Amino acid sequence: MSVGFDLNQPVTVPEKPALEGLEQKWMARWDAEAVYRFDRNRPRHEVFSIDTPPPTVSGSLHVGHVFSFTHTDVIARFQRMRGKAVFYPMGWDDNGLPTERRVQNYFGVRCDPSLPYDPSFVAPDKPGKHPIPVSRPNFIELCARLTAEDEKAFERLWRYLGLSVDWSKTYATVDRRSQRISQRSFLWLARR
Repeated sequence: MSVGFDLNQPVTVPEKPALEGLEQKWMARWDAEAVYRFDRNRPRHEVFSIDTPPPTVSGSLHVGHVFSFTHTDVIARFQRMRGKAVFYPMGWDDNGLPTERRVQNYFGVRCDPSLPYDPSFVAPDKPGKHPIPVSRPNFIELCARLTAEDEKAFERLWRYLGLSVDWSKTYATVDRRSQRISQRSFLWLARR
C-alpha cells in the first residue's frame, strides 16, 4: 500500500484547508487499494475475526448506531496495526418483526395471507389512515424493496464515516446464503 506522500519532503498545510470532498476522495482510494480487504490466505494465527450482530435495518440511523460500531472499528484498526489480517464484514439484519412493522408504517399496508398475489399491486406514495390489506407475496416484495433502500442508506453512512469494514464481505440475514448457513448451524447444534 502506498503512503500517498514522500516522507523525505516537508509537508505543507494550506492556510485555509478545504474539507469538501475529502470523504469521497479517501473512500475511493481505500476501495482502489483494498485497504480493508480481508486476506483469507493468511495463516489462522495471523487472523483477527470480528463477529458483531448485524444492525437491524428497520428505520432511520441515529447516533447510537455510530457509537456502537466505533468501538469495534477501533479494535479492528488496532489489530491491523499489529499486523493481523482482520476479518470485519458488515451484515444487515433485515428479517423479522422490526422490518415488518417498518413496512406496515412506511407503506400503510398490512399482510393478509388469505389474499391472492396481485402482480399489478403498487404501494401508495403515502400511508393512508387505514392500512391496505395485501397478500403475503406482495408484502414480502415490499419488505425486500424497503430493506434494500435502507441497506444502501446504512452503507452510505458507514462509508462516509470511514468505517474500516471489508465491504466485499457484506451479507443480509434474508439472503439465501445466510439462510443456508444458519440452517446448517442450527442442525449441527441440534445434533450436538
